[in-house]
Amino acid sequence: MNRRTALYELHVAWGAKMVPFAGWDMPLHYGSQISEHHVVRRGAGLFDVSHMAVVDIAGADARSFLRQLLANDVAKLEHPGQALYSCMLNEEAGIIDDLIAYLRPGGRYRLVMNAGNRERDLAWLRTRVAGHDVQIRERRNLAILALQGPGAEKILSQVLDASLGVAGAKLAPFCGVWKGEWLVARTGYTGEDGFELILPNAAALELATGFCDAGAVPVGLGARDTLRLEAALNLHGSDMDESLNPLETGLGWTVAWEPEARDFIGRSALSAYRERGAIWRRAGLVMDGPGIPRGGQLVHFSNGGQGVVTSGGFSPTLGKGIALARIPVGCAGVETAEIEIRGRRVAAHRIRPPFVARGTGLQGAEVVA
Repeated sequence: MNRRTALYELHVAWGAKMVPFAGWDMPLHYGSQISEHHVVRRGAGLFDVSHMAVVDIAGADARSFLRQLLANDVAKLEHPGQALYSCMLNEEAGIIDDLIAYLRPGGRYRLVMNAGNRERDLAWLRTRVAGHDVQIRERRNLAILALQGPGAEKILSQVLDASLGVAGAKLAPFCGVWKGEWLVARTGYTGEDGFELILPNAAALELATGFCDAGAVPVGLGARDTLRLEAALNLHGSDMDESLNPLETGLGWTVAWEPEARDFIGRSALSAYRERGAIWRRAGLVMDGPGIPRGGQLVHFSNGGQGVVTSGGFSPTLGKGIALARIPVGCAGVETAEIEIRGRRVAAHRIRPPFVARGTGLQGAEVVA
């Protein structure tokens, strides 16, 4: 039987189409995925992402443990509430998972990881903890709500108590504020301004209801995927996995190479790959006409190079098909391509991702009103 979040009954009352996802019953949409997508780009949408894995890391060696475990460097986090995005690599530099690490008061940390990788991630953490004074605790008693969109700040300020609301509205991106078991952080997975709130399960129902009473609209997993695709945010298992490293998936910016003495897991293999020179790079593709690209479809270039779509779909903001693709570095200068859709090649052109940011189409792409 799939697990249910603290908001399950509320999702049902709101008319959600519930689907199994990563061992949970989750809302796919509440009637119209397209409408929910536009709400986030134009107003404020509320996501229940309580299926994500929340893991607290404590102990005298918590900092040194995570500096070894992650490709990014938690030493950058100087004040409680600050966060960073990182990949967790295996010894061959393959991406086990991508995650957000938060600094908690008292030199402790919180990791938020993908739901589908929960068991594998926890096993990896526990196999690496030997020799470290570190305690690993999964927090199944916590919910995660994501309030996303240009109207998110106003709603947050109206609904949260004065101390959290004022502090939250002043946050810079990838910063948060703690209050007991509550964390309000200016993070998200949509390409819009917004907040992610981690709080006790018992408080989630009242908060979600308050956000929606103030004007937020519930949004399901369907729109979450189209939003993240427009924003060119990678999805583990599609755009990256353990067979790929950060340098070939557009995530080189997440690797902290300095200081050189920090020997994070996968560093040696990643350094060797960098010295040899990249074979693959990430690209964005926009369809020139009808056609919806999907993951796994081949991408053909005029110079004979061939790539593959890693994530694709219809962009509600642009009104056309878009895709993230892994292409040979030798095709980086070729502006046009053909995507093989159902046995025929369909014309597309290459852009530098993202496709949409803060509701605006980039690279001259027309935004559909």
